Amino acid sequence: MMSRNISRFIKFSLFSGVTIGSGVVALKYHDADSLAIVRLSRTAYTAVDIGRTYQSMLYSKEWDKSSKEYLAVKSEAHQIGAEKLLKLCKANRGVYIKVGQHVGALDYLLPNEYVQTMRILHKDAPKNTVEELYAVIKEDLKQDPKELFDEFDPEPLGTASLAQVHRAKLKDGSEVAVKVQHHFVRKNTSFDLKWMEFIINVMSRVFPDFQMQWLIEETKKNIAKELDFLQEGKNAERVADLFKNYTWLKVPKIFWEYSTERVLVMEYVNGGQVNDVNYIDKHNISRPDLCTKLGDLYSHMIFVTGFVHSDPHPGNILVKKNPQDKDVTVYLLDHGLYAQLTDKFRYHYSKLWLSIISRNKDQMRVHAEELGIEGNLYGLFACMVTGRPWDAIIKGIEITKPSSKEKTVFQNELPNFLHHVTQCLEHVDRQALLVLKTNDLIRSIEYSLGMQERMCGFMVMTKCCTESVYKLEYKNESSMLRRQFLNTKYMWSLFVLYIYGIYLSMRVNFNLNS
Repeated sequence: MMSRNISRFIKFSLFSGVTIGSGVVALKYHDADSLAIVRLSRTAYTAVDIGRTYQSMLYSKEWDKSSKEYLAVKSEAHQIGAEKLLKLCKANRGVYIKVGQHVGALDYLLPNEYVQTMRILHKDAPKNTVEELYAVIKEDLKQDPKELFDEFDPEPLGTASLAQVHRAKLKDGSEVAVKVQHHFVRKNTSFDLKWMEFIINVMSRVFPDFQMQWLIEETKKNIAKELDFLQEGKNAERVADLFKNYTWLKVPKIFWEYSTERVLVMEYVNGGQVNDVNYIDKHNISRPDLCTKLGDLYSHMIFVTGFVHSDPHPGNILVKKNPQDKDVTVYLLDHGLYAQLTDKFRYHYSKLWLSIISRNKDQMRVHAEELGIEGNLYGLFACMVTGRPWDAIIKGIEITKPSSKEKTVFQNELPNFLHHVTQCLEHVDRQALLVLKTNDLIRSIEYSLGMQERMCGFMVMTKCCTESVYKLEYKNESSMLRRQFLNTKYMWSLFVLYIYGIYLSMRVNFNLNS
């Protein structure tokens, strides 16, 4: 008992050493202004405070980790820690909001208390004053904003980690949405990331299950892209061109003459959030049709084009249907971050999905290993990819219907394997991290709309996996005879999927159970 107490004391002392580390980092980055020092101290205090919470509630006594009491106390500790982290993110803003939003998107991979608490940052990030926005616009466009706009609504349409968006009207009468970068973001980003990396490294030593270095690595890699609004404009135009045959999909037009790296002026669009059930029902939008369209769009992005919208949350997808319209219009917003998936990744990710669908454990292992997952962790990774428990995968994810109860069980059980989950996230091909976020978006929308049992996007996703594998194998095959074989195999696969689609449709319509 004494040795365990000493061990805990040493661990907690190490964690408290964050405060000492703050002084070291501050000295190293001596050119940081006073604001950075305040942000650093606030972060150090919060980290120690969260550590003390877990120390006093969980680590200071022996627990039966299967007991209801332990699970209740653990959930309470998670909730307290999550609220402290949320307060820190709101206070420090910028990159902290971005990381908090990322946590809020990992629906199936982190404790539910953190996910639900941080999700508020998707729509309730701190905002700047109009005067601060005008200063950025004037500095970048070399004109007084009052000379550029006839109207500029002081209330933002939305506020995010790096910028906020306001409705305005140009001198020619065009209604636009003006996205302006927070004035403090570029100044603080580098310092914040280095400090957050230090905090996470310390926490991972104190709490071995807390292996989140991958989160900072991804943020460091992507932040430069997101800070360049001209690149965002190019991404918007590229995705609009790639999906120009999707008549129901709209990407706001970019007004290039009013856009810079920190200011982006776009066509103004309005509608309801994709998970707003009241709006969807009020406007007579078909829930199954909407889920099918979204599944189609994101499946083609991931498996076919490889150009993937990588900041997926409901605030970035609006829907609209006027009384005279036959079809819903889906507006895709916020194109700051896209991933261009490699052919190799798309091939093995597609093969992994097909092996999951066919319940082929050997192939699951092979293609999971190609994506960086070692040994028996392939089963856990399959669960993370599908958002389904292993029992459902073995029975067949196309047969067993996902339910709210299954989701609850899945989220409650996954934290028990947190160490293995973080192992997967540490070693998996980094391209998979953004794809996992996209998977979670589609699943969360289906659950919000009550469409999880219909699995609206299942058939189109399977077709896209099949198409991706066929195109990549055909591209790398030089033998004409072999290419002909691949053509025949592909056509046969599409026929089988067509017949199977009819069967699934009959099951839904007649409420058949296997």
